[in-house]
Amino acid sequence: MMVTITDVAEKAGVSKSTVSQYLNKRYEYMSAQTRQKIETTIAELDYQPNILARSLKQKRTSTIGVIVANIVHGFSIEICRALEDYFQEQSMNVILCNSDEDMEKEKTYLETLQAKQVDGIILFPTGENKSLYKKLVKERMPLLFLDRKVEGVLSDTVVVNNAEAVFQATEHLAEQGHKRIAIITEPLTISSRIDRMEGYKRAVRELGLEQRQEFMIHCEIGQIRSKLAELFSGTERPTAMIAGNELVLMEILSFIKNNQMPVPEELALIVFDNISFAHLLTPTLTAIAQPTLEMGRAAGKLLMNRITADVPTNGPPREQVFDCKLIIRESSRRSTRPQNEFWG
Repeated sequence: MMVTITDVAEKAGVSKSTVSQYLNKRYEYMSAQTRQKIETTIAELDYQPNILARSLKQKRTSTIGVIVANIVHGFSIEICRALEDYFQEQSMNVILCNSDEDMEKEKTYLETLQAKQVDGIILFPTGENKSLYKKLVKERMPLLFLDRKVEGVLSDTVVVNNAEAVFQATEHLAEQGHKRIAIITEPLTISSRIDRMEGYKRAVRELGLEQRQEFMIHCEIGQIRSKLAELFSGTERPTAMIAGNELVLMEILSFIKNNQMPVPEELALIVFDNISFAHLLTPTLTAIAQPTLEMGRAAGKLLMNRITADVPTNGPPREQVFDCKLIIRESSRRSTRPQNEFWG
């Protein structure tokens, strides 16, 4: 026979509402002795709360959905860890989905999560499902965009200052004496990549660097090595380069290794991403680090504000912008190391 909350209350000698408060972790007006008594009784009776019944009563499922753009990306992994940690503290479950930057997969996941009646959604948006984003907002589904903005959609957003971070990175390379600086990103289809490119362009203009269209590469990952081969076949080669993210970096590193290019003597390098092995490379790698843990917790808190109605779901959108940190290492500094040393 299934043990009920009434059984727990009777054996513990308390009311059903007190047991309910205990199960929902509302301990404000509950003595330590009462908490211990209920905990012991639950263990003795092996009581399992009816999650479905609680959800129906509270009109919540205690579940949120997270749709990342690329699950293999280290940035996404760190953010998801922070989100999972935060929501566990809130006694919330997390459903993790991976869109692979595919608008159809993203659409399917959004519709599935809504059908499952999750309490809210955190999305790394492709930007290609605007009508669906707007529909979710209109229906008052708590929705938060992470890492990227989508113009015209009134949703809470957590991002970093991409343009300023790339400006500072370009400025650092210029201070090291570089005039020909290139940048490589994936296609300019999302706000973060667009902003990074804009930060680079502003730095080139304001710092008086060489302005060349071929120094601004934005293409699919599979095309990067051929674009690099074309770029370095000319006489006016860049002497420094900014990799738009971790995946772009891997292609650049492969090109550098295959062509035995000494870093930073022949090519100084900076990556926009938190690279866990950056300090282990020889030379060590300069990186633009994003505060992923802080971003994840901030996103979680903003979404919970909407879910718990501390902030109305029809209230104005909120945006939280974090600064990045340029961690300067050997790959972007002028060096006196032997010319034949390179990543291999």
